[in-house]
Amino acid sequence: MSGVLDWKLKGTISYKRGFIRTEEMSRLFRAVIMGPPGSGKGTISERIARGFGLQHLSSGDFLRENIVANTEAGILAKTYIEKGLLVPDHVMTRLLLPRLEAMTRHSWLLDGFPRTLAQAEALNSTCELDVVISLNIPLETLKERLSHRWIHPASGRVYNMCFNPPRVQGVDDITGEPLIQQEDDKPEALVARLRHYKDVAKPVIDLYKAKGILHTFSDTDTDHIWPYISSLLSTKIPADRLDAQRASTH
Repeated sequence: MSGVLDWKLKGTISYKRGFIRTEEMSRLFRAVIMGPPGSGKGTISERIARGFGLQHLSSGDFLRENIVANTEAGILAKTYIEKGLLVPDHVMTRLLLPRLEAMTRHSWLLDGFPRTLAQAEALNSTCELDVVISLNIPLETLKERLSHRWIHPASGRVYNMCFNPPRVQGVDDITGEPLIQQEDDKPEALVARLRHYKDVAKPVIDLYKAKGILHTFSDTDTDHIWPYISSLLSTKIPADRLDAQRASTH
């Protein structure tokens, strides 16, 4: 195991800043998960949602919903996506922030947003985060995972031909529609894509580190990382609030 950056693996587990202030106890719990493409954000997010009763909010899902619904922001986002461009900050914040502002009675985990410092600052003005989880996965592991990744475009469902293959090769399990490999998941584009993520994410990571809410986990295997993330959240979410959140999801 390569280790978990903010956690000591020998003896007792420790972390940088590990308690919730008294005045925060009554607040809802809000968290963000960050990581490059192929880092396992989706898998970890699903485990957190199931285990801790947080609502998993995926920026990719929001994009697809708005595009399908032909909302003003969705139509605008689609024009960038069809040109192979990243959706700019002002469109992403326009899509996501109203949804977050409306979720006054839910604890949530946000996946895929913020990606840039401008998005992080916009989110900062909307709500106060409790925890930011950053997945730091070795480059070779990311390259291997992404080279085997295939996607169902309409739903965003992701398959990995090594450890999460579809039941029928090349076909989505739910709809029977064909899967695709994204151009930027192909080897020739992959290194540039990962380098771009690192450059853009660094100021966001630095911002959350300065706030004392960043917790970074590093390994080549999601199953190795998960127990440490679970332990972190168990200390961050009080038992009474955790019970209430689990009850609200059933």
